Amino acid sequence: MKIKLLVAAVLSVSMLSGCVVSIGGDGEHSSYSSSWQKRQKENRMHIGQLQMGMDYQQVINLMGSPDINEAYLENKGESKHEIQVLFYRTQHVSSDSITTKDECTPIVIKNGKVVGWGEKAYQLAKF
Repeated sequence: MKIKLLVAAVLSVSMLSGCVVSIGGDGEHSSYSSSWQKRQKENRMHIGQLQMGMDYQQVINLMGSPDINEAYLENKGESKHEIQVLFYRTQHVSSDSITTKDECTPIVIKNGKVVGWGEKAYQLAKF
């Protein structure tokens, strides 16, 4: 009887300590979660500091590397314009670990200068 009680106690402690580890986890997921949330918040704050006419390097210095980057060369007769759109994650849509355009705010750069940001600016950029 005492042996059964001792075995049951040892098994219970082993199983319960396993549950604690399982419940607590290693914190990696929560660290990742707070990381993207922090980045989104910082991106929104930095976008609030954007100004028309800033050059590309000023945007990169302020915002960091974009999550998505698109560019094309616009030919209008004799004039050519380089259009670049930098996308920065600013809102959470789905928990799939993939950043998509619908989770980002676009910053439109024409000939090296900011000409707008947000959905309307992106639509006018003719992508």
